[in-house]
Amino acid sequence: MDEEYDVIVLGTGLKECILSGLLSVDGLKVLHMDRNDYYGGESTSLSLVQLWKRFRSNDKPPELLGSSREYNVDMIPKFMMANGTLVRVLIRTGVTKYLNFKAVDGSFVYNNGKIYKVPATDVEALKSTLMGLFEKRRARKFFIYVQDYEDDDPKSHEGLDLNKVTTRDVISKYGLEDNTVDFIGHALALHRDDSYLDEPAIYTVKRMKLYAESLARFQGGSPYIYPLYGLGELPQGFARLSAVYGGTYMLNKPECKVEFDTDGKAYGVTSEGETAKCKKVVCDPSYLPDKVKKVGRVARAICIMSHPIPNTNDSHSVQIILPQKQLGRRSDMYVFCCSYAHNVAPKGKYIAFVSTEAETDHPETELKPGIDLLGPVDETFFDIYDRYEPANHDEQDNCFISTSYDATTHFESTVQDVISMYKKITGKELDLSVDLSAASAAGEDA
Repeated sequence: MDEEYDVIVLGTGLKECILSGLLSVDGLKVLHMDRNDYYGGESTSLSLVQLWKRFRSNDKPPELLGSSREYNVDMIPKFMMANGTLVRVLIRTGVTKYLNFKAVDGSFVYNNGKIYKVPATDVEALKSTLMGLFEKRRARKFFIYVQDYEDDDPKSHEGLDLNKVTTRDVISKYGLEDNTVDFIGHALALHRDDSYLDEPAIYTVKRMKLYAESLARFQGGSPYIYPLYGLGELPQGFARLSAVYGGTYMLNKPECKVEFDTDGKAYGVTSEGETAKCKKVVCDPSYLPDKVKKVGRVARAICIMSHPIPNTNDSHSVQIILPQKQLGRRSDMYVFCCSYAHNVAPKGKYIAFVSTEAETDHPETELKPGIDLLGPVDETFFDIYDRYEPANHDEQDNCFISTSYDATTHFESTVQDVISMYKKITGKELDLSVDLSAASAAGEDA
């Protein structure tokens, strides 16, 4: 503990573990500490007994749910885009060798009380039951434009400068209906609200292209992949990476008090009477509560079931996005479902999560539209947790704080926070130029 480090990382949540791995690979001397005696922090995975202990105090889970050890219930469940940034980070760092992935069966969107497979290409648009005949043709033309668009090929721009015109302008050119715009913006481009409509269209087009490229990568029913045994494997994979490159890990360290000098700059961390010195501190919001601000809350339901979600083609793993307008809400709702097929539950059991940005104090009522899609449920746990963002100036205090996990059931916003933090900590862009064909070797089915 009495050594000096370049960086001390507090908390073994996924973001913190990715950063400690990346910084160790860069040759920085890293000490990683956690007050808990397990990896994962808020993004840990729980056995059935641990789940009961967390939400039901001392009750014991009923035997009919199966073996506790066969459950790996993610507290922050998220799928990865097969062609997305997190996969690039995994390949770039070699963490893929610690994990096995499997493609996610389905990607759906909620529209007018029903759920539909998300059409992502011109061919799928023509087959989709989500749109009428004439709307299918209009959507097909728009998808072809997006698929053919290349930054460095002016011919593909059709006279539009996507860095200047808004998404609303581009969509109006194709005359798309509101329901079509809804699923394109929220289920394909994965925007969390409708503010994207008045932003440069290039962001939405690139997000749509990522979705379509990810869908094509493994020829599955969705663009997503997910690790066998759940996300709890990810923090441990990056922890191993950090250790290989000289990082030091200490779990079960109480307090972990950040020390500041007279200028307000962090210079070390004290635990059990010993202080480790450092140049920079990286942590989750719980370690520096006076340097963060509350920006919202997430409401969620965790449901254990004995069947797949109805109307999803019997998918063993699936994401359903319920766009805000469809529910008369200010934010989208997300349904995540996984099962024994990904080794997160005993055979025949499924785990579904329904999550959204909380707008009331009553998650049971607020999450009802998503829960109603699940069919009969064996057990349900409700929860609300606060979301925080850093309120400090890292250049002044040398503290780099991650944002809390949002309600989305995909990693696109999470990994952007990691990349932004990496740039602030190191002063350089993260090199993500990798051969994505290597991803095929990363998974069992992926």
